Amino acid sequence: MARFGTGRQRPSNKDMVQKAWIAEAQRAGAARLRPAPRRRGGLSGPALVYILCLGLLLGWYGPGWMARLDRPAMIPRSEPAPVATDNLSADFASCHSGGGTNCVVDGDTFWFQGEKYRISDIDTPETHGPRCAAEGALGAQATQRLQALMNDGPFSLEVGGRATDRYGRALRVVMRGGQSIGEQLVAEGLARRWDGSRHPWC
Repeated sequence: MARFGTGRQRPSNKDMVQKAWIAEAQRAGAARLRPAPRRRGGLSGPALVYILCLGLLLGWYGPGWMARLDRPAMIPRSEPAPVATDNLSADFASCHSGGGTNCVVDGDTFWFQGEKYRISDIDTPETHGPRCAAEGALGAQATQRLQALMNDGPFSLEVGGRATDRYGRALRVVMRGGQSIGEQLVAEGLARRWDGSRHPWC
């Protein structure tokens, strides 16, 4: 039995799918042709503030920083140690048997301006009661050499530790031109460096 409708045919599924594809293609094409939205130029507010602060800091402190970089490093200079002035002198005789004003007793003891001195940085062989003939002979050489060195020009006396010993003698290092006269006797084999105790020479 034939049915009569309104005269309009219902579209098929195939037609509906085809129309949907066409509509979708048209929308996609329109999107490609539409100009992209413009991005807003410039910086954000916080970034602009940071850059402005950085510029102010560089403008204020930058010259000082650059001057420090250009300036050579300051190396502290070590001041030379002051050298004592050699302003003492006298004519030293030999006073092996007793005291005197300016005289040499033995290789490490002398009188100067009425005071008895013991050279504090050396020890020399004994001449007053040597333990053997070799010690007595070497002590005599040290005595003669010290007398020659004391008469060789101006000198100075420096305290090297204690100021006096148990015998009341003044303990001093005899210097000339910044060098120890006692060290010269050591270098010549006539004395030993003082280490706090006597050692035999025999």
